[in-house]
Formats: sequence, structure tokens, C-alpha cells
Amino acid sequence: MLLVIDVGNTNITYGVFRGEELVSTFRMTTKLSRTSDEYGINLRNMLVYNTIDPDDIEDVIVASVVPNVMHSLLSAIIKYLHRKAIIVEPGIKTGIRIVTANPQQIGADRIVDAAAAYEIYGGPVFVIDFGTATTYDFIDETGAFVSGVTAPGIRISARALWEDAARLPEIEIKKPDSILAKETISTMQAGLVYGQIGQTEYIVKLTKKETGLPNLKVVATGGLGTIIANETDCIDVYDRTLTLQGLRIIYNKQKNGR
Repeated sequence: MLLVIDVGNTNITYGVFRGEELVSTFRMTTKLSRTSDEYGINLRNMLVYNTIDPDDIEDVIVASVVPNVMHSLLSAIIKYLHRKAIIVEPGIKTGIRIVTANPQQIGADRIVDAAAAYEIYGGPVFVIDFGTATTYDFIDETGAFVSGVTAPGIRISARALWEDAARLPEIEIKKPDSILAKETISTMQAGLVYGQIGQTEYIVKLTKKETGLPNLKVVATGGLGTIIANETDCIDVYDRTLTLQGLRIIYNKQKNGR
């Protein structure tokens, strides 16, 4: 079995594959500071709870945008799973060529998403990840990562509202019944959700115009992506497990030498 790990700014997401089948997923909060023993014990317990024998994990691959957790996490994998993880970093085979001005600045999560979208859906493809930040990335028909847009994610925008405006409360992020909101909470929800929908539609529209690809396929992922994908026709596919699938695909490329 293959354990894939996506270390994001908000959550660490784990997935377990048996061949190409994703048999289990679970999460851990990234923000908490943990020792390697805490990571290891929690990881083994979560595997067992999901009816997976930790000793059945044959390989591990990790993509991270949070460098300061990596030492403890990688040490935990060695100590508690007896495996040395493959890390998505410069030089690893992904099937994606980075042709932006500063390739080293492209986050591992974006490369993994691009690899998955290109392999599964073909190119050219436009990938949107509604995570802590909302990222928009264009991969052309040859598998080249050509350009990207980075915007505040919905949670970042929400937190800015209730932390920086003294009279605004912390709220649940969901689509209100109407954009014609009549009280504070629903006005905030309307601004957050419909604002993100409008941003998404405009960026997709402008990307299609500037690339000259009116039928460019748009693939979205990320925790809050379902809210947006359900409310706009500009997203062709919402794939909740895109990043985990991308890690599996990149792992296979290392093993197959391609």
C-alpha cells in the first residue's frame, strides 16, 4: 500500500492507495506543533482506526508547503512506519515542465495538482485549488506549467473580516439563501461566497480570452470547492481527491522511471 501525504497550511491530508484505488483518507491539523513521536503515534492510530495495518504501508510520498513541520513528520515516518518518504521537490519526475519566470517558487501542491489534472483530464487544462489560498494554474497541451494566479482563500477572507472589523462575528462559511441579505451574518456569507464565485468566473473568462482557448477545461479541487463548483458553470469538473491522486501519479513516475 502507498501512503500519500499533502501538508497544507491548514491541514495535513493523508491518503492510502491500494494500487490505483484510494481506500482511505484522513486529516490532521497543521497549525499544532508536534514532535516526531506525536506525529508517528497519531498516524499509526489513524491507520488502525481506518482498518489499515501500518505494516502494510510499503512506500510514502509527501508534498508540503509548510517546511517547519517536515523534520518531525519525516522522522515519524522513519521511526513508526520504517519507511523513507519520497518528497516532491525540484528534480523529481512529475510529468510537468515549469516554464514560469521563477520555477523554484511554485509550491509543491500546485505542481501535484497540475500533474494530476494533466494526467487524468489531459491538456490544456486550468486547475483551481480552493485551499487556504485560492490558486489558478494554466497547463498547456504539452504539460508545461505556463502561468498562475494566487488569491486569498475563502477562509483567509473570512478571518480578515472578523479579526479586523471589531463588530463582525466569526461565522460559518456557506451560501446564504439569497444575495439580497438582510442581516450581518448572511451579508458576510453572501460577500464571501458570491465574491469568490465572481472572482472565479472572471479569472476563468480572462484566462480563456488571453490563451485563445474558449473551450479550455477547468478542473477544481480543495475543501470549499464544492460550494463554488455547485454555483457556477465555468468549472467543468470538481475532483475532491485531485491532490492525493497527483501524489500517486508522481510516485508511479519515480518507480517507472518516466
